Amino acid sequence: MAPTRDDEIRKENYYGQVLKKSADLQTNACVTAARPVPKHIREALQNVNEEVSLRYYGCGLVIPECLENCWILDLGSGSGRDCYALSQLVGEKGHVTGIDMTEGQVEVANKYIDYHMEKYGFQSPNVTFIHGYIEKLGEAGIKNESYDIVISNCVINLVPDKQQVLQEVYRVLKHGGELYFSDVYASLELPEEVRTHKVLRGECLGGALYWKDLAILAQKIGFCPPRLVTANFITVQNKELENMIGDCRFVSATFRLFKLPKTGPTKRCQVIYNGGITGHEKELIFDANFTFKKDETVEVDEETAAILKNSRFAQDFLIRPDGEKLPTCGGCTAFEAKDIITDPFKLAEGSDNAKSRSPPEAASSCRGTEKCC
Repeated sequence: MAPTRDDEIRKENYYGQVLKKSADLQTNACVTAARPVPKHIREALQNVNEEVSLRYYGCGLVIPECLENCWILDLGSGSGRDCYALSQLVGEKGHVTGIDMTEGQVEVANKYIDYHMEKYGFQSPNVTFIHGYIEKLGEAGIKNESYDIVISNCVINLVPDKQQVLQEVYRVLKHGGELYFSDVYASLELPEEVRTHKVLRGECLGGALYWKDLAILAQKIGFCPPRLVTANFITVQNKELENMIGDCRFVSATFRLFKLPKTGPTKRCQVIYNGGITGHEKELIFDANFTFKKDETVEVDEETAAILKNSRFAQDFLIRPDGEKLPTCGGCTAFEAKDIITDPFKLAEGSDNAKSRSPPEAASSCRGTEKCC
């Protein structure tokens, strides 16, 4: 369903006028932390201007790994917090573009470009902010296959036509690129009264996708199956809203969707991570199912092998078809037929029972002359 002008005005008013800071929110959907933040990302976030940070509304951390020199597009960039952190992490040879429908938020973001470039010591800006709609990236001048990574933080749920958003993301991503995004998902198909409730829509619950529909939409468009990274339950701090949603539960979850080139079938492989990614020198927590420790041989399934071979992660892994002997630098983890976690509610329950291990803090955040993108 295409958004009407009234829908757009209501959303712009909610994020531009009703919400002045994150403390005004009625649920924790837009402030849920996904997992402990690596040191180099914490430092980048601490360098972001205070006003920009105060106007931040997000449901997870959407700063993936291996960012040096990448071109990144942020859907629903708001006041620009994630964009400014990312602009520091991609470096002067990379670039970050933020697009948002709310003029007031874009104005806040643009106001601090010079502040951040001076703070980072960059000679020219590597960040751009555009006023526009994430389901209409072409109208905003964003070209085909122009970005290595697209991120989105609790925004896709605000758009009624989610398939159109994902279709546009697929168009602008380079082959091997990924959509790395946090959003809100529902345990049930939402009834009309929830989907159209003004506050629930503004708080990211009314537009939440039934979680099983994400895989259907993604694969219909051409993405690899979604890879679940983190998930946390959302709490509603308002009795009236709680009664309205009834038995439906909500999670904020982070997924990665990869756009791979059309190649022949990939075999199961053995891989060794070389520890070359900034902030993840000892281990790379790729998603909820795979963690790669430095110098440890890991057997991976066909889909994971295809992603590692054809994405920006290829330079950080030694990859051989299963059966070929890899040099053994450490332990060896065999791939076993196991239940791959795809259900964010199952993962959130596990997180509640025993908190996920956090990525180790890096002793150094320097990769020398290595390139990611």
